[in-house]
Amino acid sequence: MPKQTSSSAFQPYIPATAVLPEMTARALLMGVVLGMIFGASSLYLVLKVGLTVSASIPVAVIAITLFRLTNKLGGKDATILENSITQTAGSAGESLAFGLGVTMPAILILGFDLEISRVMLVGCLGGLLGILLMIPMRRTMIVEKHLELKYPEGTACAEVLKAAATDSSREAAGEKNNPHAQDDASKRAAIIFGGFAVGLLYKITNVALKGWKDTPEVTFGAPLKGGSIGAEVSPELLGVGYIIGPRIASVMAAGGVMSYLLLIPMIKFFGDALSVPLSPGNKLISEMSAHDVRSAYILYIGAGAVAAGGLISLVRAMPTIWRSLSAGLSGLSQNKNSQQIIPRTDQDIPMKWVIIGALAIIAIITFATPLHMNLLGALLILVFGFLFATVSSRLTGEIGSSSNPISGMTVATLLFTCLIFLLMGWTGGQYYVTALSVGAIVCIASSNAGTTSQDLKTGYIVGSTPRLQQYAILAGALSSALILGPILLKLNDAGTVYVPAAQVAPDLTTDASILTDTAQLQGPQAEQDHGTYKVWHKNNTVGGPAGKYLVNDAGQVVYLVDPGINGAYNKRPDGSEVKKYDAPKAVLMSYIIKGILDRQLPWTLVLFGVMIALVLEMAGIPSLAFAVGVYLPLSSSAPLFVGGMIRWLVDKRNSRLPQYKDLNEEEKQAAGDRSAGVLLSSGYIAGGALAGIVIAFTAGILTDFDKKIGSWATLNNPFFEGANADGLSLLPYAIIIALLYWIGKEKKAT
Repeated sequence: MPKQTSSSAFQPYIPATAVLPEMTARALLMGVVLGMIFGASSLYLVLKVGLTVSASIPVAVIAITLFRLTNKLGGKDATILENSITQTAGSAGESLAFGLGVTMPAILILGFDLEISRVMLVGCLGGLLGILLMIPMRRTMIVEKHLELKYPEGTACAEVLKAAATDSSREAAGEKNNPHAQDDASKRAAIIFGGFAVGLLYKITNVALKGWKDTPEVTFGAPLKGGSIGAEVSPELLGVGYIIGPRIASVMAAGGVMSYLLLIPMIKFFGDALSVPLSPGNKLISEMSAHDVRSAYILYIGAGAVAAGGLISLVRAMPTIWRSLSAGLSGLSQNKNSQQIIPRTDQDIPMKWVIIGALAIIAIITFATPLHMNLLGALLILVFGFLFATVSSRLTGEIGSSSNPISGMTVATLLFTCLIFLLMGWTGGQYYVTALSVGAIVCIASSNAGTTSQDLKTGYIVGSTPRLQQYAILAGALSSALILGPILLKLNDAGTVYVPAAQVAPDLTTDASILTDTAQLQGPQAEQDHGTYKVWHKNNTVGGPAGKYLVNDAGQVVYLVDPGINGAYNKRPDGSEVKKYDAPKAVLMSYIIKGILDRQLPWTLVLFGVMIALVLEMAGIPSLAFAVGVYLPLSSSAPLFVGGMIRWLVDKRNSRLPQYKDLNEEEKQAAGDRSAGVLLSSGYIAGGALAGIVIAFTAGILTDFDKKIGSWATLNNPFFEGANADGLSLLPYAIIIALLYWIGKEKKAT
């Protein structure tokens, strides 16, 4: 068992001196195409439920499978470094989709149109900026903190790539003369791909086929009225919890416990007697469920805690970040000969190109008309982009991409940006768009910075060239951004309902002579009406609801345009049903922008969150992971806690084995990170994440099938619906928990 006590002693799987095909055309092309596919499916998921799944591992698994198939058909199999490039390029689509999906639909809620130029600019600029901001931090986050920041999905992805390494890759890794290397690789592959099969089948059966309830929950009555405990019984979150370990998993779960077993019951206790709604809620607290209370109040508290925890984390990390930046900037003065002595596995894109690229992006942001941007807004993007790219990278290293609260960072960005705008006296519709553009670009930059960190961690473990990985993810981000904008608009158009004026605003008129924009009907209703109308954005409720209207040349309102994203009408005039997208995170973003610029934001709740973070820091507890737990649903952090506890039990049991006797705690931790339990958890993550694509397909394409399965399960499946569904749904979950514990246990060395 090799000992590994520090990041400086770490040796990648493929050494720096090895020469293998890496950034080949086929590897890059496959990564770009897979990134587009995963980006499209992730965009659908984020519009429906506000969540996505990390794409790195599914892309790696698909790439390995496709290259193996090519090899069987007479082509050449891919090296481990080629597979690393493919998954790096393919991971960008998901992070871009999340950023676009949680921000840009808010433009509709604020009363503006989704313009293709605006959406594509935000996607391209935010994606590229996040990658560039991460490059100077690679040595700090990935190299210097290798043992501290696990990057669970990145580590899992590296194990997947190593398990599927070809003969040439294993030879380059020095395993050719090891008689047990082939057997060890086969065992690793069997565990990972076995876990992958279990995770994939489990989640498809659970969610797509409605086999059992996916989030069992218990709600309490008095004296803890409003309190609840729930857990998403998913294999990927269980695997992430196992990889990150018991400490961080417990801290995150503690934040969720505070929200669901303290804050929500307190709000219910003090608010049940109120006879009027308490702002920012819009209904009586006595009529609210625990989820309603969370949406109305806890999210603001969590956002404040995440913002404060992020700032504190950034301040704490500034010395190491500064050292990393200084090391990168020193490369500007080095000549080409000195660059050649840098090992292949430590080569980044030269710092001068990073600086030029970042400045060029800021210049484009400043003068891009669709963004309604100004110099101050561009500077805020640079400042908050660097801040939250750093926070996102570190959080991703601690808790993984799946639990990284990017939306919380976006909320914090909007809070500060809108407050600055308010102090400047910048209020009104135009500044809604400016503030949202700032938040959207920072959101995408933060999301992509976290994804880039995961990819670079994978590359660091397997021995990729960082510079080539950075080129690959830049190409993947740009390609995905170009297609996600049109897809977002098409999804909105497909669900848009043109409501006849007689139904919502009879006899409503306006002065058509002052209207300059024109539009035609889009989507299915365009077949019945090919006319061209003038566009009126109505900002008040006099004579009809606020929103976008189409009017004729005489000024008579013909249609209310109800968008497909966050719209209110789910039936067209012909009676046909319409599939709407809720975009829950985008709703929150719009509330914050209007709340601050219209002076209606609940600052008290935000400051409560800040105080929570400060109290934890004063007690010597790092606040960021706890703040994430406050912000996220307890159902998301509870399975991480379960995974962490299984890891604790396995490590405690394994530490009593003879082969661990002479190891110190750090060496035991390193051995645990290479154990069979981590391999199986990697498979769980891969299978569960890939199942998200199947689930998006069945819900978005096979709509009738999905409804029929849901209706049948509701009536006939006691594991899915009924008085005992919550308890019964834990039985399949217990099976994969027991399997994880059993595989994680090591045998006594012989």
